[in-house]
Amino acid sequence: MASTSNRNGGDSFYGGAAHYRSREGLSTRPVASSDEIQLRIDPIHADLDDEITGLRSQVKLLRNVAQEIGSEAKFQKDFLDQLQLTMIKAQAGVKNNIRKLNKSIIKHGSNHIVHVVLFALFCFFVVYMWSKLSRR
Repeated sequence: MASTSNRNGGDSFYGGAAHYRSREGLSTRPVASSDEIQLRIDPIHADLDDEITGLRSQVKLLRNVAQEIGSEAKFQKDFLDQLQLTMIKAQAGVKNNIRKLNKSIIKHGSNHIVHVVLFALFCFFVVYMWSKLSRR
């Protein structure tokens, strides 16, 4: 029978529809478009109401999975947006702190130069006074 051969690896030929068959009464046929699944009803084993109910329950399950995927994608997007905003704020903070640090270095660096000059003048004065006192 064609339906037993479909269960043994007929996925690619039938567009992956073989996994969604619920009974022997339905079998898939290859179609031109890979987005469509066509079913052929075997009148000997057919119980159309049960098959439709089974397909509806599978559609509901797939819809629930799609909703879960959608909500997870939204959560991930919101999380990434928040993370990006946090990174922008952190970069701005680092930039401001570097600017303050540079100003502080310039300010204290010039004070350092003043101290070095004053120390040199003091040393020069001490040497001058020592030379004046040692000549006597």
